[in-house]
Amino acid sequence: MGEDPALRDRLHAAWLGRAAGCLLGKPVEKLPLAALRALARAAGDWPLSTWFTARGVPSELLAAHPWNRRSAATSLAENIDGMPEDDDLNYPLLNLLLLQRYGRDFTTSDVARLWLDELPAGRTFTAERVAYRNLLDGVEPPLTAVRRNPFREWIGAQIRADVHGWTHPGDPVAAAAQAHRDAVLTHTANGVYGAMFVAAALATAATGTADVHRSLAAGLAVIPPRSRLAEAVRRGIAHARTEPDFDTVVDRLHAELGGYHWVHAVPNAALLAAALTHADGDFSRSICAAVSGGWDTDSNGATAGSLAGLLAGHPDRLPERWTSPLKNRLATSVPSFDGIGFDTLAELTHLEAVRP
Repeated sequence: MGEDPALRDRLHAAWLGRAAGCLLGKPVEKLPLAALRALARAAGDWPLSTWFTARGVPSELLAAHPWNRRSAATSLAENIDGMPEDDDLNYPLLNLLLLQRYGRDFTTSDVARLWLDELPAGRTFTAERVAYRNLLDGVEPPLTAVRRNPFREWIGAQIRADVHGWTHPGDPVAAAAQAHRDAVLTHTANGVYGAMFVAAALATAATGTADVHRSLAAGLAVIPPRSRLAEAVRRGIAHARTEPDFDTVVDRLHAELGGYHWVHAVPNAALLAAALTHADGDFSRSICAAVSGGWDTDSNGATAGSLAGLLAGHPDRLPERWTSPLKNRLATSVPSFDGIGFDTLAELTHLEAVRP
């Protein structure tokens, strides 16, 4: 691709957006939808418009619906001090390392090798942890995704897809192919399609010339049209286009897709597509809608923030209430990245995007 001087700024906004959306969703991860709504309403913040807080929330409500135990100390408004560690940010860091080390033609075995070298086993969850254990047992990919892995259609591969999209501006098919090679280490079927969908949507948004609706359409174009994930995405988009009240959209999706586990790729993709469609490119509304719909709140907030950040195009176009608490500092246990700034990450990502 030719040199695009504005791409670095778009990537910077995407990294910041991913972090802010993830951080917004962290304290309410695992909470049921009714509890999430009750906590925000009690703080006078519904529809959701800023960070969750315990300030002003009655103690009996906090006791009935405790914040996510691991996250409240770093992700409530009164506690935020830089971006804390999260798997939704660890995996983009690993995929940056993947491209630096192996280039765009990496294989699934290269992903496995990188994980064993650089990803602490204790930082893996669900499908990733099963695949990691399978690797240690000598199982080769893609069998790592299927052996004793009940989580293989969950959202884990999707949260690894951003760097594949960010580094392929205007080439959603190549972005999806790259996401596929990464995803099949741990996931199958809809778990893989979620990663391909996100990578292609982000690759389209990264051009700086597409709106959110074209970006989502590009994501849909690379996955099997009759898959459950594609059907769920179309459902989310249709509800968001016809219903002006987003809470009603969410209630419909929960009624129709609530039989899935809350970390499954299918309902979360429907919610993500609905939130992005309803927000129509607005950054704050994108992350707030994605998180306010429940299910996997930090992962959906992160992906919504990534895409909406690309659409905003520049860090200065993101509201300061989302970016200043991040203090341009990311905590991580991925070696050599702890404390890194999002501006530096944008530079490193840009180098991979323009590498021949």
